[in-house]
Amino acid sequence: MQRVSPVTAGSVSFGSGHPLAFILGPCVIESTQHAIDTAVALKAIAASVGVPIVFKASFDKANRTSIASYRGPGLEDGLRVLAKVKDRTGLAILTDIHDPSQAAPAAQVADILQIPAFLSRQTDLIVAAARTGKVINVKKGQFLSPRDMKHVIAKVTESGNDNVIVTERGTTFGYNNLVVDPRAFPMLRDLGYPVVFDVTHSLQLPGAGDGVTAGLSEYIEPMAQAGVAAGVDGVFMEVHEDPSCAKSDGANALRLDRLEPLLRRLVALDKIVKNA
Repeated sequence: MQRVSPVTAGSVSFGSGHPLAFILGPCVIESTQHAIDTAVALKAIAASVGVPIVFKASFDKANRTSIASYRGPGLEDGLRVLAKVKDRTGLAILTDIHDPSQAAPAAQVADILQIPAFLSRQTDLIVAAARTGKVINVKKGQFLSPRDMKHVIAKVTESGNDNVIVTERGTTFGYNNLVVDPRAFPMLRDLGYPVVFDVTHSLQLPGAGDGVTAGLSEYIEPMAQAGVAAGVDGVFMEVHEDPSCAKSDGANALRLDRLEPLLRRLVALDKIVKNA
């Protein structure tokens, strides 16, 4: 398996020589208490399994299907919530940004700044994120091949930041559908940086819900297992205690009570892959 240089965010490292890492949390900040309660629960589950995790949640979902969709509390209030989560749990934090002006303030709280897939070719956004010095997680655009990501990575590294993670989140396949090609994982790792599999968004059915994004949450577990079998460095999953009540992306979120057994299976599978 291609070796990649590790990238570290807080106490969590992604890459060769480190255990499989997880990025977990609700799609969007629903309330201060919900974010804290979810983070506390995730930390306890991760500790019981013995895996490193990063807590993720968005302060603004700027790419929702409908203008009427809930977007989140916004930059200032959202970062205050994430700061409280960090203070309470000590977990590393990931959040996404959509505009260059958000990079510096988000970097005051977040350990990882995420570039959404739709924005993976937005040079000014990527450069602004890179210049913060934080770990940058760039999601591969649904319209890009794995090898196209070398140009995206270069925008980060040539801005003076080598702390890059690349995330696979599916490729557009006709209308309202995405597919994941397992060849993408080794192709992306060949670029020399840690690779994460975003299981959640790979199972979206974009726009298929008549104003909302539908999803195929019943395939979360086999898809996660397939990605780990292909040798990824980390797994990204959105988790909610009751996905049917989630304010965003509930259709492809994992129920919280299904997380621990899945993590145990993924860790066992990862050990087999890395010892092969």
